[in-house]
Amino acid sequence: MTTIKSGHRLRSLIIGCAVASAVLAGGRSPLHAQSIACMVTGEPITNLDVEQRTKLNFLTTRKQMPRQEVIDQLIDEKVKIREAKKYGVDPTASDIEQSYAQMGSRMRISAEQLTKSLESQGIRPETLKARLKADMVWTSLVRGRYKESLQVGEKEVNAAAQEGGGATKVEAFEYKMQPIVLLVPRGAPPSAIEARKKEADVLRERVQSCEAANSYFKSMQNGTIRDTVTRTSAELAPPLRELLDKTPIGHLTPPEITKQGVEMVALCSRTPTTVDSPKKREIREKMYTEKYEAKQKAYLAEIRKAAMIECR
Repeated sequence: MTTIKSGHRLRSLIIGCAVASAVLAGGRSPLHAQSIACMVTGEPITNLDVEQRTKLNFLTTRKQMPRQEVIDQLIDEKVKIREAKKYGVDPTASDIEQSYAQMGSRMRISAEQLTKSLESQGIRPETLKARLKADMVWTSLVRGRYKESLQVGEKEVNAAAQEGGGATKVEAFEYKMQPIVLLVPRGAPPSAIEARKKEADVLRERVQSCEAANSYFKSMQNGTIRDTVTRTSAELAPPLRELLDKTPIGHLTPPEITKQGVEMVALCSRTPTTVDSPKKREIREKMYTEKYEAKQKAYLAEIRKAAMIECR
């Protein structure tokens, strides 16, 4: 950890100013405000901050992080946020609240439930929000400042693929398809759904081109065919990709029961493409991540070295 050594007078002056600021801002007692672990370019990290982050880290990782690692984590976040502000990257309170709510949504709980869950573990919601803010500004700053150098070119992907055993030879396709829905009213009995499914099976036998599919379904009551959608192999989930690869051109995929009714896909074309393949996309994303991690690590070391860090 970077530590700037100074005389006793300078240390006392810095800590004293922080204490006074904390008392004036929050109205807390001097004894509590003096509980400062570090100063980062004039901004305090209190022992309460360290304690709260330790609890949060344990809750998310189930591992007890050493105190010094927690302090380093908090120092990193201070310098990240300070650096981001220099470039105008400063999310509003509303942005932070939205990110907090989205985290709850990914956990399938509301923001209020997330707050209660944290508080039951002795963690203030502000502790998580502070971490979210640091992550948001840093990702945005690094990607914005180093956008060009983070790009992964096609030659790089091909070279990496060849080193890995010729992964670029994996076939990739561009699919043009039209989704079809045979509508079933909400709350309809199972017999109605089964009847529509049998109807779909009959239509699969008749339809042998997208032109025929449009002719059938555009004039059908309680049925619809949507506009053509184009997707590459890399953009499709493996199960759907495998299903489309087995479907003859112009035919319909097997019917699937959904909330709307019975759904199928009319496959209009399947043409080879060099745009991307699932394997190449995997390689590209891995290479981007490696570039990002190296760049952000070097950037963080640079701005941390320039920061004035004083720990007790």
